[in-house]
This record gives sequence, C-alpha cells and structure tokens, in this order.
Amino acid sequence: MCFPVGMFITSSADILLQTIEIEGLDPIEFYMSASQFEYWKYTHLTIDIVPGRGSGFSIEAPEGKRFLIRSRMLTDEEIEYFGLFKKVPL
Repeated sequence: MCFPVGMFITSSADILLQTIEIEGLDPIEFYMSASQFEYWKYTHLTIDIVPGRGSGFSIEAPEGKRFLIRSRMLTDEEIEYFGLFKKVPL
C-alpha cells in the first residue's frame, strides 16, 4: 500500500527506495523492509498506475486506480553501477 508522506510509520528496518512524484499529489515515499530489500536488490522495479480497484487504505483506493509493480533483473552494467557485485576473496 502507498501512503502520503508522514502517514505511514517507518523504522530503521525500512529502506527508502524512491520518492514518487505524481502531478497534483503530494510526494509519495516508497519504502521496503531491509530484509525484503536483500531479496529484491538485484531487481529493477517500476511502479505503474493502472485502472482497477485499490487496496484498503492505500492512497489510490478511492480513485479507481491501483499501483502495479513490474520487475526485471538488473543488467550486469546496472549491478556494477550500484556497487552490487559480490567481491570474492582470492
């Protein structure tokens, strides 16, 4: 679910991945738990807004829209750019 900035309580166990800017709305921060990030860190995530029913109290629920996350594995170049290559001791 997505909430306006300040409406979702985060902790040191959460990682801010991106602030989403949508015309006409306050910024939306996209967080992931640190343990979940360990699993997803080699993945490029794209957040789309599509027609459909939103989820519970999420920001998009009353608008007839929902968020859809699309993913793909990072390329070797992206992994290198983000410093995610594992260093193997010699």
